[in-house]
Amino acid sequence: MSFLSRTVASFTLLLGTALPASAANNLELVELTDSAYAIVGELGNRSTENLGNNATFGFIVTQEGVVLIDPGAVYQGAEALHEVIRTVTDKPVSHVINTGGQDHRWMGNDYFKQQGATIIASARAVEDQKARTRDQFSRLAGLMGSEAIEATRPVYADKTFERELTLTVGGTIFELRHPGQAHTPGDSFVWLPDEKILFTGDIVYTERMLSIGDYSSSQSWVESFRAMAAYEPEVVVPGHGAPTTLEKARADTLDYLVFLRETIREFMDNGGDITRIGSIDQSQFDYLKNFDALSGRNAQRVYSELEWE
Repeated sequence: MSFLSRTVASFTLLLGTALPASAANNLELVELTDSAYAIVGELGNRSTENLGNNATFGFIVTQEGVVLIDPGAVYQGAEALHEVIRTVTDKPVSHVINTGGQDHRWMGNDYFKQQGATIIASARAVEDQKARTRDQFSRLAGLMGSEAIEATRPVYADKTFERELTLTVGGTIFELRHPGQAHTPGDSFVWLPDEKILFTGDIVYTERMLSIGDYSSSQSWVESFRAMAAYEPEVVVPGHGAPTTLEKARADTLDYLVFLRETIREFMDNGGDITRIGSIDQSQFDYLKNFDALSGRNAQRVYSELEWE
């Protein structure tokens, strides 16, 4: 089957019958090609039921082993991801790529490290992980309970890169790129040039509203998205949401970021202060899950950013 045919078949699956690989842990397995897969988690918050895997992950089966993109937020969450991988192959996970500093991008590292995997991340992501380890453990304990994180230990990357790294595993080429700060300071994407598939990490959110936090930069996020989009992928695997097109990624992530920055800049130029930020109409994006919880906070954060630009 040609790549294009597989892509069409995969998107048919996405629109209709994505198969649950681990129903107990709310994960869905989506086949992108004969060797590349996405694991799609829930769009809501972390919970004991989803084991902190409220994100989208990916893996590629190579001749030398499996390359996993993001290992989950806790030890048990990493185990759950491995269960999904084992429905496809018995090959070991030889490499784990951390695409950023958010908990589900790295805190499952220990599980795979114990099995001999090499962990890879941008140097900036590791700095962020180390700076926020205690806070992330505390947040996970609050959301999931202390028992859910008892087995989890912080393990950081064996190999780091500044801006880019090209890795070949079992004949498959992986291009890792850190274009700049986005949702977190060290966000990276993973490009498979032969397959034209792009795993975005938290640079892209689809179906649910993105979150702009104290560790985010909306300005750099826009630039990072555009650097990523320049690769013109045929398939985008977002950090949150099901595999999709670049057009959908642009609509749910870039368009929202640009809208916020332009609208709030105009609001400020007209004398608006942060106490009235709730008057900004974001309803054109209310189709995104978590809109009510995040839209106001996002606006406040962008206002604060723009005050210093």
